[in-house]
Amino acid sequence: MPFLDRRDAGRRLAERLRTTSDPDVVVLGLPRGGVPVAFEVATALRVPLDIALVRKLAVPRRPWLVFGALGEDGVRVIDAQLADTALLTGPEQQRVEFEQRDLLRRSIVRYRHQHPRLRLTGATALIVDDGLATGATAHAACLIARARGAHRVVFATPVGSHRPIHALSAVADHTVCLEMPQLFGAIRPWYLNFDEVTDTEVRELLSREQRRSTSLT
Repeated sequence: MPFLDRRDAGRRLAERLRTTSDPDVVVLGLPRGGVPVAFEVATALRVPLDIALVRKLAVPRRPWLVFGALGEDGVRVIDAQLADTALLTGPEQQRVEFEQRDLLRRSIVRYRHQHPRLRLTGATALIVDDGLATGATAHAACLIARARGAHRVVFATPVGSHRPIHALSAVADHTVCLEMPQLFGAIRPWYLNFDEVTDTEVRELLSREQRRSTSLT
């Protein structure tokens, strides 16, 4: 069943996640599209919200072919087999990584200026995105959570493809996916409203989260 929008998806995902028994949970949204979903999950579960900053590495001129991802804390995930199959040359790969690393640094400055990272040591990191197609950024986000000291890592998404969901078992302790269709082409058809999420919207949600957290303390 399609989701109305990311808010609806987040609320429905939160219902599935209410059984999360870990006392120390921090939700990590993947900017930009995953943050509205993560915000709804964190609000419903009454737990803190943070972000995990990642960037996809896509084959030049074929953006649907993702051969890896970069993340905070020097995290780097590469699908060497896909890169070879796509005939991606060494210089091309280096150029893509250089460009995305620069964009990652800008994202860190843009988002972390007013929203410092939350402490994850000993906590359960509940990583949330609006969908899972290739799994590269989800994989990187799980590694970020581990690097930040998370005791347990859970990945949750409204909709995703079977293979990458199962592949995440290598880096996540548990995965939750509401919809895993046998034939999965893209995330967009699973939302009636799938408008692009802007940086401004992400910063506003993080500001709302800070106000919410302050009111609970």
